[in-house]
Formats: sequence, C-alpha cells, structure tokens
Amino acid sequence: MLPTESPSAQHPDLDLYASAELVAAFVDDQLLAVQAVRAAAPDLARAVDAALPRIQAGGRLLYAGAGTSGRLGVLDSVELYPTFSWPHGRAQALLAGGQGAMFQAVEGAEDDAALGAKDLQSVHVGPQDVVLLLAASGSTPYVLGALQAARAAGALTIGMANNPDSPLAAQADIGITLDTGSEIISGSTRLKAGTSQKIALNTFSSALMVRMHKVHGNLMVDLKATNAKLLRRAVALTMRAADCDEALARQTLQACDNHVKVAVVAIKNGSDIDSARARLAAAGDSVRRALDRA
Repeated sequence: MLPTESPSAQHPDLDLYASAELVAAFVDDQLLAVQAVRAAAPDLARAVDAALPRIQAGGRLLYAGAGTSGRLGVLDSVELYPTFSWPHGRAQALLAGGQGAMFQAVEGAEDDAALGAKDLQSVHVGPQDVVLLLAASGSTPYVLGALQAARAAGALTIGMANNPDSPLAAQADIGITLDTGSEIISGSTRLKAGTSQKIALNTFSSALMVRMHKVHGNLMVDLKATNAKLLRRAVALTMRAADCDEALARQTLQACDNHVKVAVVAIKNGSDIDSARARLAAAGDSVRRALDRA
C-alpha cells in the first residue's frame, strides 16, 4: 500500500475527539507538509533553473492533474495573471474530466492515460513549454499519459508526487517528491499531501516570476490592476518603490495604464512614460537595471 494510502498510526480514535482536539490534530499534522517541501527544496530550485530559459524563450506553463492535485494546478495557473500580469495563454491547466471536474468529480477520468495524452496534445505542447504534472500517488494514469505526451513533444517535464519512488517522479525530467506519508484521515490526500503541493506550486511559480523580473526588491510591481483593491495596491506599491506621494503615483499610473513598473521607472528617472517603457525594455524588463542605467 502506498504511504499516502496507508492508515496512520497516529490518532486511531480520531472519531472520539472533541472539536478542540480534532482541530489541534489536523493543524499539527499540516506542519509535516512544510517539512516535506523543505526537504524537496533543492529539486524545486533545479526545476526553476531548468524552466527559466524555456519561459524566457516564450514557452508556457502547462499543468496536468486529477482531483485535488489538478484543482491546485488550476488555482496556481489562474492566479499568475492578476499577480504578475502573466498572459492567460501562457499558463494553462488541464484537469482530468475537463473544466466541469473543477466543481464536481468526473468518475473514471483520472484512470484514462490516453485522455491525459490527448488533452496535452490538444494544447499543442512544444519544446519550449514547461509541463507540471501533479499526482499525490505519483501513478495516476491520466497524469502519466500527459507526461508521455509532453516528453514526446520535447517539453520540460516536472513531476510532483507524494510517494517516494513513484513512476511520475522517476519518469519526469525533474521529479519532486513531497514525502508527506500517511494522512490523518487515511487516504484523504486533500489534507497535507494537497497542502504540500500548494506550497510547492506557489514556491515554483513565484520563484520563476521573480527570476522573470516580475518583482522589484520584494514588491509585486507587475500586478494587473483588475479591480479597485488591486488599483489601491498598485498606488501603494508605486508610492513605496518610487518614494513619492499618492498624487504623483496616481497621476503617473493613470498615464501608463496602471503599470507599476513603468510608473516607478518614470518617476525615479524623471522621464516620460514612453522613455520609461523603452528603458525597461532595454533592461530586460528589470526595474532595478532600468534604474541603474539612468
């Protein structure tokens, strides 16, 4: 039996616990998710370094998974646009059973390796793409089918699994094992196995976006201000990064379609918007380099 499916030796009388004891047991068990990701940190760093040149060359981030793992891939992919202005078309998630499986399980979809391959081929996977393959068990047929299609297309494959020595980690170009062991509710990998995948995906994609100059210092300067909250955040970020008052921040943001990076370079360099955009482009879209070249 796989470790993620094995009954836990801890809390055998879980069903007898009072609410306070239940909450403490679940929270404490989640700490093991952090430990599992920390142990996999070198492999995550390798994955970032391997993905970077392909993404810089115009490649996409493609996610493939089933159930909880697949939904976590969807979540990571859709959050890249508002957070980093990452184009929708360059972060696509494939979920066994299709979009409807995001909200309701599609029975049997995860058992179809041919479907996984077909879904990945349908988005025209190519050699510049980075494919993240997600499965707690590390042996989900849908995900392994997608893996084989990605490898055949020459894409970089990154497999994330929660069991040691899994086929997914072994067959991917970079295998990341998040060894979370048995679940407090036996087999319920939506618990710490899912948490570890969420942390690993956050870590990978965020680190990749930092390397892509989507962050200045530790400020989210390439967000897409798609609502009132994010517009307020854009103003606050501009004020902090450019060391200016609110009026100047708002005025400059309005002139550059609320693009914080452009506003910061324009204010700090005392230039117009077109010059700031040109300087950013010449600096590889790095705010730090654009300011250093002033």
